[in-house]
Amino acid sequence: MPPPPADADEGPFGSLSLEHSSTVDKVAEELRRALFEGELDPGTALREVALAEAMGVARSTVREALGTLVAEGLATREPHRGVQVASLDVAAVRDVVRARAVVEAAGVRRWAEADEGAREEVRRSVAAFASVAQDAGTSAELTAAHLVIHQAFVGLAGSARLSALAESLSAEVRLGLARVDRIRRNAEEQVHSHQRIVDRLEAGDVEGAAADLVDHLADAEESMLDALEVTPVGPGADPAGLPDFQEDLAGSRGRRHL
Repeated sequence: MPPPPADADEGPFGSLSLEHSSTVDKVAEELRRALFEGELDPGTALREVALAEAMGVARSTVREALGTLVAEGLATREPHRGVQVASLDVAAVRDVVRARAVVEAAGVRRWAEADEGAREEVRRSVAAFASVAQDAGTSAELTAAHLVIHQAFVGLAGSARLSALAESLSAEVRLGLARVDRIRRNAEEQVHSHQRIVDRLEAGDVEGAAADLVDHLADAEESMLDALEVTPVGPGADPAGLPDFQEDLAGSRGRRHL
């Protein structure tokens, strides 16, 4: 039996509900804020009933919002255990940093060929990061502004697919970076580090900029591992775990902690 025709006044999309979608988005955004501000620790169980009561929304709305966080890599869903705040491990941190270094360095090396709009986005993102740092922004604001710079580096490649990949990789470590930012409180130093990369690019030293970028990411990896209270094993162990990888990308240059 065919479905009844849609009401003429409502049209074919009369069943769509913007309000429901907006509520899900708001719940997801509030949970993100709590995660980035460190109010919810890694491994914390995100229980639908408790969250629904706390935020005054339906349990189904919370379920959809949690699904969004899981898709973004900010939470994990396990059988019989439900949804939990994502916990970074050593292997994940190192793997994501390796991938980011390849993708971001590829973008930086396209500086001369990139269109002016992409280059201007890099400049603008660094200036925006400096502004947030100067205004003593929240951890969430600092982390977001920080990652926009790295997204802009990838944007220099002019590839929508690379940009999408970079965004996915960044999502996996956003919580780790936010935790590092809360611990280090060195936003001004980070601004100078990124500005130094841009200055090299403006001066035509593309390989130097790429090398600085790889060093910067290796330092970020070490800081995230420190935040996870992970100590490299063995004398002379490289905390970043990227010696050969750095050499491939940036040449035989010493590590510099930016």
